[in-house]
Amino acid sequence: MHLAPAIPVLRIFSVEKAKEFYLDFLGFTLDWEHRFEPALPLYVQVHRDGLILHLSEHHGDSTPGSTVFARVEDIQALQRELIAKQYGYSRPEAQHVGWGLQMEIADPFGNRLRFCQQIED
Repeated sequence: MHLAPAIPVLRIFSVEKAKEFYLDFLGFTLDWEHRFEPALPLYVQVHRDGLILHLSEHHGDSTPGSTVFARVEDIQALQRELIAKQYGYSRPEAQHVGWGLQMEIADPFGNRLRFCQQIED
């Protein structure tokens, strides 16, 4: 038996803000969108490289303020890319932690994406 990587579900409250943050700023690609009916909440899948996220307006799907731990190979390259975008609500900076580098970015809904790169001694 093989387990596939988990797909975090993050609560969102504004489709416009979510797309601005995840697609325009972080560089994710929209895979698909689903609504049961036009006036009902949106559920979407986005990805960037091997990281897949589900974003949901559905009450009860997730708790605002969740944290996603995402491993990256070159956190400083990601930092430079994001800083160059001049996003008005975030200027992320990688910090040294005991085991490597970490860059935490809060989305507009209080969720945190914790990008991490392990540094070998």
